[in-house]
Amino acid sequence: MKRIVHSFLFLAFFILSGWAQLNTETIRMACIDNSITYDSIPVINRTTKRNKLQAINLHTPQNDMKKHFLDKAHPDTIDVHKTAEVLYPAIPDKKGPHQLQSFPGLKSQWNGYDRYDFQYEGHDAIVVIPKRAAKGNPWIWRPAFFNAFPSVDKALLEKGFHVVFYNLTHSYGNPRAVTLGTKFYHYLTTYYSLSPKVTLEGFSRGGLYVLNWAYKNTDKIACIYLDAPVCDVFSWPGRKKAELWNDLLKEWQLTDETMTSFKGNPIDNLEPLAKAGIPIISVCGDADQVVPLKENMDVLRSRYLALGGIVELIIKPNVDHHPHSLENPEPVVDFILRHQPEYKRLLHYNARGSLQNSFVKFEKERKGRVAFLGGSITEMKGWKNMIEQQLRQRFPYTSFDFVEAGIGSTGSTPGAFRLQQDVLSKGKVDLLFVEATVNDHTNHFTPSEQVRGMEGIVRHALLSNPEMDIIMLHFIYDPFIPMVEKKQQPDVILNHERVANYYLIPSINLVQEIGERMQEGEFTWEKFGGTHPLPFGHKFYASAINHLFDEMWKGIPSNALVTAHKIPLTPLDIYSYYRGNFIDLEKVKLKKGWKYVPSWRADNKFEKRRGFVDVPMLEAIHPGDKLTLDFVGKAIGIFCISGPKAGIVEYSIDDAPFKCLDTFTPWSKHLYIPWVYMLETELEPTSHKLILRISKDKNPESLGTECQIRNFVVNGI
Repeated sequence: MKRIVHSFLFLAFFILSGWAQLNTETIRMACIDNSITYDSIPVINRTTKRNKLQAINLHTPQNDMKKHFLDKAHPDTIDVHKTAEVLYPAIPDKKGPHQLQSFPGLKSQWNGYDRYDFQYEGHDAIVVIPKRAAKGNPWIWRPAFFNAFPSVDKALLEKGFHVVFYNLTHSYGNPRAVTLGTKFYHYLTTYYSLSPKVTLEGFSRGGLYVLNWAYKNTDKIACIYLDAPVCDVFSWPGRKKAELWNDLLKEWQLTDETMTSFKGNPIDNLEPLAKAGIPIISVCGDADQVVPLKENMDVLRSRYLALGGIVELIIKPNVDHHPHSLENPEPVVDFILRHQPEYKRLLHYNARGSLQNSFVKFEKERKGRVAFLGGSITEMKGWKNMIEQQLRQRFPYTSFDFVEAGIGSTGSTPGAFRLQQDVLSKGKVDLLFVEATVNDHTNHFTPSEQVRGMEGIVRHALLSNPEMDIIMLHFIYDPFIPMVEKKQQPDVILNHERVANYYLIPSINLVQEIGERMQEGEFTWEKFGGTHPLPFGHKFYASAINHLFDEMWKGIPSNALVTAHKIPLTPLDIYSYYRGNFIDLEKVKLKKGWKYVPSWRADNKFEKRRGFVDVPMLEAIHPGDKLTLDFVGKAIGIFCISGPKAGIVEYSIDDAPFKCLDTFTPWSKHLYIPWVYMLETELEPTSHKLILRISKDKNPESLGTECQIRNFVVNGI
């Protein structure tokens, strides 16, 4: 010790009396610890004092930190910080306490976020940290081309992701580089607690590395984002690019002759990824001359689907290899967010039955018709439009026809009667979305009406086309929120679920998912957007549907066929509206006062619903106005608009005593609200005669005694 000190006396330096936990027996460890404490440290202290040097004791502060030496030799970030705290005051001109640095290396800024540059095993590494890490510490890892077209990276930073770069750009995905990447992964997840499920990001040749790393590490991946990726080395670099081809041979330690049995081509190694259920999204230009789409990602997509994998492809028309990514990265970002472990934890869906038919139609026949039946949450711009776009991403070569049949304020009963005109008349439907939870609840339909209406839709749809796939959705609104807090399911969901369960229809409970996310503080009801969500809220609806797609479309064999769904021989309720339809207004016999208006529109500024203005209507405004209708069926009703002047009607069927019906609703003061009033629902399945007239009585809140009928509805036989 004395000789060492004297040999460096010309330097201003200090001696560290450190300690490391050695991987030895407990007794030997104790002996070493005692020797350091009672022998080594006193000698160091005497020597440094005699030579007027500073000794810094790291052994004592680390005595109780053995658990922070994870491999028995190397400290974790907590112990490193403790070491820095002890050393920092000895550095000249440093004032104030030591501040913990999140990662090693040089700290700088990248797009307003803290960036750390360091070396790991001889390769450049960069970590950019978010202002506030999202739950679970999610991260996205690029092995090539940091800062190239970084729109996705920047968007994910805002969402709380760490953005990581580890430079293996020119490795061509060789086994040594894959092993090195795995060590780097363990370094970040072990010492910095990043999520054990990483999102991989492969641009161009980076895709080659990402796919080869994924092949060896399927258990470590949340999802994969590929952008104009190299998937086949015989396409790129290919033998025609001699210099790059020789680089590949060198990195793989192969010869041109041995490449005939090459085992490292991503398109040949997809099965483990598909079996692990790793979702892939890719963005490619269809005019890529460097890494041609048809030779790379297109081949991967076809093979991955055939293996039962989950893959989406966004094709940019008339775009070459550059520019990468998207001007608006939202589709990629949404894909990545919904595939994080923390996100998937709160999903609630029932994957009943099968969606195989729609998958086969969309992928094999490359054409499909998708219908959306519901109320204002379906009518508005939101989840419906997102699903339309995401279906195009899943099936980029498919021609879709979308039937948008959402009408505000309408629930399952109106849906059952307008299904034929608004949906089935448009052609053979391959996939039908149906929702009515909110309107069936807020419009106070009885439990039996909720079942009859929903079964009317489902059974009618399947009878019209037994190959049709159907998905039932349950949306949330204010009265449901306290129910979720009490672990209570709204009765309307239970009633609709009876139908879904009976017909083996998959369903998604957005009430429970959104309620639980709010309970955990993920967002507020205001941020979500309320009953009619903001775009932020609609993304949760669309994401849940996509997860159902992932679950029910994965593993479908390449030789799968379209098969008819089994329809129960008898309905749940024999009076369900599965024979529901409209009666042509021309069949109505107009008596005193009633008139046919070819294009009706109220002469006021009260709110109106799409499809209920500038359309034919039957209208009466005076008490005593009367009409009659002969019909055949088990139920009869009116599809009217109940506005500020809505009156009371009186009706009789088959000369029975007249009954009264007040058509004024709680919403009629400010809205011409579409409403189906069922007059009788359990008639004999035969011919009947209806008499309908305007009552002289009126609701005290109504401004008149009017009635406007858009359609008569009948449950036929």
